[in-house]
Amino acid sequence: MAKLALLSVSDKRGLVEFATALVRQHGFTLLSTGGTAKLLAEKGLPVTEVGQHTGFPEIMEGRVKTLHPKIHGGLLCRRDKADHLAQAEKNGIKLIELVVVNLYPFEQTVAKPGVHFEEAIENIDIGGPSMLRSAAKNHESVTVVCDPDDYSPVLAALVDSAKIADLRRKLALKVFQRTATYDAAIARYLESQAAEPDLEAMSGFPATLTLSWKKAQSLRYGENPHQKAALYGTFHDHFSQLQGKELSYNNLLDITAATYLIGEFERPTVAILKHTNPCGVASADTLIEAWDKAYATDRQAPFGGIIVVNQTLGGDLAKAIAEIFTEVIIAPRFSDEAMAIFAKKKNLRLMIAKGGIGADALQEIRSVVGGVLVQDRDRTLGNVGEFKVVTKRQPTADEWAAMMFGWKVGKHVKSNSIVYCRGEQTLGVGAGQMARVDSSRIAVWKAGEAGLDLRSSVVASEALFPFADGLIAAANAGATAAIQPGGSLRDAEVIAAADERGMAMVFTGCRHFKH
Repeated sequence: MAKLALLSVSDKRGLVEFATALVRQHGFTLLSTGGTAKLLAEKGLPVTEVGQHTGFPEIMEGRVKTLHPKIHGGLLCRRDKADHLAQAEKNGIKLIELVVVNLYPFEQTVAKPGVHFEEAIENIDIGGPSMLRSAAKNHESVTVVCDPDDYSPVLAALVDSAKIADLRRKLALKVFQRTATYDAAIARYLESQAAEPDLEAMSGFPATLTLSWKKAQSLRYGENPHQKAALYGTFHDHFSQLQGKELSYNNLLDITAATYLIGEFERPTVAILKHTNPCGVASADTLIEAWDKAYATDRQAPFGGIIVVNQTLGGDLAKAIAEIFTEVIIAPRFSDEAMAIFAKKKNLRLMIAKGGIGADALQEIRSVVGGVLVQDRDRTLGNVGEFKVVTKRQPTADEWAAMMFGWKVGKHVKSNSIVYCRGEQTLGVGAGQMARVDSSRIAVWKAGEAGLDLRSSVVASEALFPFADGLIAAANAGATAAIQPGGSLRDAEVIAAADERGMAMVFTGCRHFKH
């Protein structure tokens, strides 16, 4: 009895070579549909149209062609059950041993600018997923292929029954992963196009959240060597690695934090991060000037850190950076001179931000016990036009500029966060303390360690000062102005403390907790 293989694909990469091997090396008879059948026939391969096989023509513009008992019976018939085999023979159903199907390109279609709803609907594949699911359900007997990358492994396994049995289960899993992703994409599109919008869905938080990402790479380990980890999604669509060791779990977190931070700035800016916290940030007329100021904030913490810049990284800056040990450097471009300098550090990871600096992810997802949290990414500084001076003294122009710089940096520092600045330079950063006053003390101490004078500096706090002690600590360190959200029950005490010390203070009305 002839072995039947059913081939119906939209992605025709490698199909002719695969089909040729099936016929000439493994004795398969080919069934096919539409454009796939036409291509195989043009290449001189014997192929039977599905309509001829079923005795029923394609109808309704091809919407109905493989939804037939002679197709799905041939896929679902259990070879180990005599009654299944008898029913197949009685109804003229020939068994299909191999199915090659990939789906209409729905995701690519709806990603096109201005795509019409009708075009999107016509790219919802019905017969393809149905055949894939039938074949995958019966994978003990049927080999199912939904990805051209699997052609070679299938051909290699067809000569060994033990190997093909093991491969079939893996291919079946891949099918259900693919159809789940496909259905999720359709659901997301239809939610976005609903005539009577679901307010939850329109807000980006549908009643049912379906998450589906393709595995991009296995990682050596997670945060620590005893934790397994992998990367999923399209990270590599946004970044390309020019040199260095494979990216680690922690590198990926740091790169993300660095990219979001640097996206706040337009002038030449350098940011140095450690464990996702900025330990030095500065803007200047040139990147080398910005580096000198950013590095001056903390000369100890950058060891083994992440450096990100928002302009082409040239040779002068490369020479300066090369003097310290760095894990990752991110830039929109690297000059040839910089590449030659960094080439001497084989393990140093150089990353190009393909779409420019400041990747624009709209939502963040984090796991919790029993589920996930989803939130909009913190992409605002607040309504700057509504920032309110609450003290007797108005900030000077220089204080305003420094406060806005510190406000941008502070939203990227783990809470509780305190950032001291002067001009477009951080002077001290305190991150992640349980008491805000302790963050202030750490920032002051770090500035002292770096030999930086905090007199005439400004202080930025990502959340309110619950007590006056944090503001008083800043004043005692030399700060002359402060920017914070406000909203404490003791705001009056905090404002009074600022007035007593001649400080200017601005309330933003916008909090930037970062846990």
